[in-house]
Amino acid sequence: MKVKLPKPFTFEGGDRAVLMLHGFTGNSADVRMMGRFLEKRGYTCHAPQYKGHGVPPEELVHTGPEDWWEDVMEAYQFLKDKGFESIAVVGLSLGGVFSLKLGYTMPVKGIVPMCAPMYIKSEEIMYQGVLEYAREFKRREGKSADQIEQEMKEFEQTPMDTLKSLQELIADVRNNVDMIYSPTFVVQARHDNMINTDSANIIYNEVESDDKKIKWYEESGHVITLDKEREQLHEDVYEFLESLDW
Repeated sequence: MKVKLPKPFTFEGGDRAVLMLHGFTGNSADVRMMGRFLEKRGYTCHAPQYKGHGVPPEELVHTGPEDWWEDVMEAYQFLKDKGFESIAVVGLSLGGVFSLKLGYTMPVKGIVPMCAPMYIKSEEIMYQGVLEYAREFKRREGKSADQIEQEMKEFEQTPMDTLKSLQELIADVRNNVDMIYSPTFVVQARHDNMINTDSANIIYNEVESDDKKIKWYEESGHVITLDKEREQLHEDVYEFLESLDW
């Protein structure tokens, strides 16, 4: 069975631009509903898809944070080339880490890191996440249980250098969060089992902006953009964007 693979999207809704960034092992579909919501309210939303994401998991392990950061920078430039002077950035998980990195490397109007890790619980937890992603992808392809088991055995032999680089990226961003002066809205799900939720407090406390706020979503898990409080999240992000000095 052929899986319909998600693709980057651009929703042209107005003259204010929002760059939307998905997480590690995620894809553009994770931020698509929010993109549609903001488009209807006058925002142009663009979401890249990082190399090795939204494709068979065997391709993921041959890419790393440097490739994905390149994708983020290209997406930022894409909006610049379209004539947008002011760009806000909203990112989920790893996308939230990249949103913070953009905040101290490029001019951004505002930043919304959602469930963004400032340290990894462990490489083992990350590795389990990759294996779950790989197994689920193969399931969606319609492969038999035997074939999936066989392919998973092979997949587990693949070196995962990506995870070490990912930890280094997160540590580097954490060390630079105090270089951020743009308005920041920190979003964190209370039932986030993927990251250490204290990350949200670290971001909130260390961002240098005078215009910053943090909100905890009591009913949500890590992929907060697809969880039960997503409609409230949409409204909150919209309210934050509206408060910015465009």
